Amino acid sequence: MFERLEAIEKRYIELEQKLADLGLIGDKGQYQKLVKEFSDIEELAKGYRRYKSLSGELAELEVLLQNESSSDPEFTALVRKEIPRLKEKIVQAEQELARAMQRGDKDEEMDMILEIRAGTGGDEAGIFVGDLFRMYGKYIANHNWAMEVMAGHPAEAGGFKEIIFSVRGKGAYKRLKYESGVHRVQRVPVTEASGRIHTSTATIAVMAEAQEIDLVIDPKDLKIDVFRSSGPGGQSVNTTDSAVRITHLPSATVVTCQDERSQLKNKNKAMRVLRTRILDKMRQEELIKTSCERKAQIGSAERSEKIRTYNFPDRRVTDHRIGLTLHKLENILDGELDDFIDGLIAEDAKHQLAAT
Repeated sequence: MFERLEAIEKRYIELEQKLADLGLIGDKGQYQKLVKEFSDIEELAKGYRRYKSLSGELAELEVLLQNESSSDPEFTALVRKEIPRLKEKIVQAEQELARAMQRGDKDEEMDMILEIRAGTGGDEAGIFVGDLFRMYGKYIANHNWAMEVMAGHPAEAGGFKEIIFSVRGKGAYKRLKYESGVHRVQRVPVTEASGRIHTSTATIAVMAEAQEIDLVIDPKDLKIDVFRSSGPGGQSVNTTDSAVRITHLPSATVVTCQDERSQLKNKNKAMRVLRTRILDKMRQEELIKTSCERKAQIGSAERSEKIRTYNFPDRRVTDHRIGLTLHKLENILDGELDDFIDGLIAEDAKHQLAAT
């Protein structure tokens, strides 16, 4: 925790200096971005400064107590009386910092973008992506959140090779962020004549949606291509060049959107996904650097980590991170995910407190 707080205070000082530069006001976009970042970390930075100040006072009093001769019993008594008070204040300051760090994830109130991609398993993996998409759609509807499909690539056998959608609503990211990772399905595919159980996977990425103020992209860094929309098998489904593919050259990030008939709408959606992917990649790199914080997270966003198995023959679903198995597969695929998500939130809070 304190390693992260040191970095936050350092960044807070940098932002104070940058915002004091009157020349920056002319760059409205950059200025607003820095003001937002400054506001986001201000509580933690000031709380950490208070904690350090109290710790410094305690250290000074303990040194005085060790060096003070017994010839001044009145002063010694004052110091001995003050030390327990300071220790109590330090404990309170630590607890306040821990709580501030838990609620300090501003992303939890942000909109989000969720991507589901077919993994291993061929056609069955694409069908599984469709199952997961319907599952999350029902979960989102049950919580009265709003969902918007950003891009989708249907698979010939059913389901999707990839489906990308946004979710808006209070608490959506806070609850769904734990879904990042590899989801595994074990079942007999419809096309399997011998009745053998196959294992297929889908990978889910959950990202807080980036706003223009969060990440400024230079138009010179973009390559934009337009073409006609296509369906499964590559057949054209539109007579105009409405589909858009945007490539961010510095990061080699590519986003394609073709669901809308309007080229402008597809471009706007593609930019939302592109901006979110780039910012998410930056956050992932930052998490890797702060290894201590990463170990304390249940929702560490390790996209290669197998997090959940859906076993059809036994009608059971297991979340491997918290060791929870529920024998109600149909209910879960109908959007009843709260047992898992509540367990993950509780376990995450336990890990965060232990890390402090």
